[in-house]
Amino acid sequence: MISDIQIAQGTELLPIADIAARIGIPPDALLPYGRYKAKIDTSCLPQTENTGKLILVTAMTPTPAGEGKTTVSIGLADGLARFGKRTALALREPSLGPVFGVKGGAAGGGYAQVVPMEEINLHFTGDFHAIGSANNLLAAMLDNHIQQGNALGIDPRRIVWKRCMDMNDRQLRNIVSGLGGKANGTPREDGFEITVASEVMAVLCLSANLQDLQERLSRMVVAYTYGDVPVTAGDLQAAGAMAALLKDAILPNLVQTLEGTPAFIHGGPFANIAHGCNSAIATKTALQLSEYTVTEAGFGSDLGAEKFLDIKCRMHGLIPAAVVLVASVRALKMHGGVAKKALAAENVSAVREGIPNLLRHAENLRDVFGLNVVVAVNRFTDDTDAELTAVTSALRAEGFACELAEVWAQGGAGGQALAKAVLTACERPTQLQHAYPVDASIDEKLRLLTRRVYHGEDVILSDTAKKQAKRLTAAGYGNLPVCVAKTQYSFSDNAALLCAPENFSLSVRSLKLCAGAGFITAITGDIMTMPGLPKNPAAEKIGIDPWGRITGLF
Repeated sequence: MISDIQIAQGTELLPIADIAARIGIPPDALLPYGRYKAKIDTSCLPQTENTGKLILVTAMTPTPAGEGKTTVSIGLADGLARFGKRTALALREPSLGPVFGVKGGAAGGGYAQVVPMEEINLHFTGDFHAIGSANNLLAAMLDNHIQQGNALGIDPRRIVWKRCMDMNDRQLRNIVSGLGGKANGTPREDGFEITVASEVMAVLCLSANLQDLQERLSRMVVAYTYGDVPVTAGDLQAAGAMAALLKDAILPNLVQTLEGTPAFIHGGPFANIAHGCNSAIATKTALQLSEYTVTEAGFGSDLGAEKFLDIKCRMHGLIPAAVVLVASVRALKMHGGVAKKALAAENVSAVREGIPNLLRHAENLRDVFGLNVVVAVNRFTDDTDAELTAVTSALRAEGFACELAEVWAQGGAGGQALAKAVLTACERPTQLQHAYPVDASIDEKLRLLTRRVYHGEDVILSDTAKKQAKRLTAAGYGNLPVCVAKTQYSFSDNAALLCAPENFSLSVRSLKLCAGAGFITAITGDIMTMPGLPKNPAAEKIGIDPWGRITGLF
C-alpha cells in the first residue's frame, strides 16, 4: 500500500504565490520560505472585518487506534472548496517530539494532507526553534541574575521556569544544574519541558500582535522572592529580547493541501498539557480572507475544544458557526472493551458499548456550549457496513447530524457529504456558552468543568494546590480561566477509565500560573510536561535516500 509520504511526494504542488493569490493575499504580504511555504506579514493585508464562518473540528476521546481528526479537517476543507467556497485551514504545527516518538508525521493522511509534509513535520519555518530560544534565553537571564548578585532576592528553591527543547527526552525532566564551582552558577534543581508545553508557546498562540506578545512575555512569572513576591520576565528585563527572537515566529505560515486549499499552520501547544489550539493570529487571518475557516483543537472535546471555547474564544471574541466531532469505529470498539490487536474483526456489540463516549462529547458541545454539531465518522478500511450503521443510527436517534468521511481514500471528494452537512449547520443560529464564569473561584471553575464537561462528581485539590489557589487569588489571578492538564485517554484523570465514566473525582495535584498566556494550569494525575520516547520510536523508521528525499515519515 502506498504510504502517506509517497502520496505527498508524488503530488505536483502549486507555487506558494499562486496559493496566496487564491485567497486574496497581496504579493507584498508574502514572505516566501522556498517554493511551497511562506510567512504572511499580516500588517500588509487588507484591513477588513472578519466575515468568514469558523468551523471547529474536535473528536471523541482518543485511543491508540487513532481517529484521524487532522485528516478529516483537511478533507473537509477540500470538500468545501469543491463546492466553490473560499476556504482556508488553520492548523497547528507538528512537534518533533511526537514525530520522532509515537505518532510519526502529523500533517493528515492518505489523500487529505497538507504539503510539503516533510518540511511541515520537521523544521518548517523555524517557529519552534525561535520559541525554544526565547524560553531558554529567559532561563539563562534568570540564573545569571542570581549569579550576578541577585538584586531581586530570588529564592533559588522557588524558581518555576524551566528550560525546554522540542524533543521527547525523559532524561531531562529533572536535573541539577549549576555544578562545578562558583564560576558555573548556583547549584539548584532544574528541568526541561517539551517546547510545546512552554508558556512562550501559549503566549505566542494567544497574542493579538507583536505589542501584545511583548506585554504578555513581560507578565510571565518565573520565580518568587524570599518574601513570596512573584518575579516576572519584565522584572528581569528579558521581554524585549525575547520578542525580538519571536518577531518572525509570530507571523502565520501559509502552505497548501494536496488539492491546493490554502492552509495556515502556526503554533502547536499540546491539548493535554496546554490549550491545544493554533495561533489566534492564524485563525483570525484565515477568517479575514475566507468564507469558511476550518480549524482543529487537540485530542477530545473535553481537552482541546473546551480550551478553544473557554480560553481562546473568550479572549478573542471567536464563535464557531459549527463543530465537527470526529469519531471512528475502531475508537468506539476500544471504548467498548476491544483490544487494539482485535480491532479488525467485526464487533457491532462493542461499537454500541463505546457509543456513550461519543454521545457524551456530542451532547457537551450541543447542550453545555450551545453549538451546532455535525458528527463525522472517519471511515477506515476494516470498518463494516453493520458497524457504521450502528454508529449513524445511534447518533441520528439522538438528533445529531452525521456523515461518513472517506477523505483518507478520496480526498475532498470523500468529504463533500460532510461539507454539505456542515454548510447546513453553519446557517443555523448559535450562541456560544462557556462551561464556567471566569469570575468564579479557582476551585469552583474546576468543579464546574468536572461536573458539566467531564461528568465527574467533584474535584479534589491537594494541600499544595489549595495553598496555591489561595495565594493566586490573593495576588489577583483568581479571575483567570483554567487550563486542565490531564490524560487525553479518558474524561477523568485516570487513563484506564474508558468510555463514559461517572462518579469519579478529578484530583488536582498542583496549580501553575501562566500569567502571560492568561490562564491557570491545573495539573492532574501523572501528567508530565516532558514526554519520553517509546521502546521503538518512530525515529527508527525515518531516513533519507541518496537524492535527499525523506523516507519513513508516516
